[in-house]
Amino acid sequence: MKPDLLIATNGFKGTWPSIEYGAWLAATLDKKVALLGVTEHINPAAIDDHHPLEDVFERAVGLFKQNGVEYSLEVQNGNAEEVIPRKARQDDFIVVSGPLGRPQIRRMLTGRSIRHLMEEIEQPIFYVPESKLPLKKILICIGGLGYEVTAEHIAMQIAMKSRAEITLLHIVPPMDLDYPTARTVSRNWQNLSQTDTPVGRSLRQALEIANADGLTASITARQGNVVEEILAEIKKEDYDLLCMGSAYSANALRQLYAPNVTAEIAEAVTCPVLTARYKHEFK
Repeated sequence: MKPDLLIATNGFKGTWPSIEYGAWLAATLDKKVALLGVTEHINPAAIDDHHPLEDVFERAVGLFKQNGVEYSLEVQNGNAEEVIPRKARQDDFIVVSGPLGRPQIRRMLTGRSIRHLMEEIEQPIFYVPESKLPLKKILICIGGLGYEVTAEHIAMQIAMKSRAEITLLHIVPPMDLDYPTARTVSRNWQNLSQTDTPVGRSLRQALEIANADGLTASITARQGNVVEEILAEIKKEDYDLLCMGSAYSANALRQLYAPNVTAEIAEAVTCPVLTARYKHEFK
């Protein structure tokens, strides 16, 4: 069964781009939408006042109808970082969310909401600070450990529907462990797809899948700090969507794309970011 989209908002204006993006995504992938509104501050004295989510829901319903998307509406009370994961666990959703408008002091103490959502939500997450449409260029980060497979599959589906170009990116970090595979990768970082290494095989396989689907795809590599190099690539090419895997799906203590790296990227960019844990099957 195809997963539906769960679009979440707490009424903060910064979540509207995620609603726009979710409506487009649902229409593109032929999915239903569950729009979740979270009421975080309840004032008993204002029980009969205009609800802050009413305007957001009214605009969203008009957008869903305009895009021909089947939808349902739900409002829950509580903290969005707790309500959204709890709702997500109830079905096989793809979650779409944006910045929740947290005060700076709260972000400094606990980090941005995307960090918590990534920890608590097992399903794929689209984090949308800005809705960059039409979708023309997709960047997929290939780590070579397989964590990106689910995100890669979703990205391919979207690219096929929108005819977007795909770039497969691998970052070769500074080598701090001296073993044969690491040396091979370090020496051949500019032509990794031609090497018989895990990342070389991953890049070739992803490129073959893209080409078999009739997509325009290319491979690029960078060497240096993972976060800095991904941000530099995004700035250089102005991608419309970034796709990264999540190492939350593994038990290893050392990963190339650790969860905090994905979160750091999501916090620093304005384009939508898709992050997804690895699953053996995704349809």
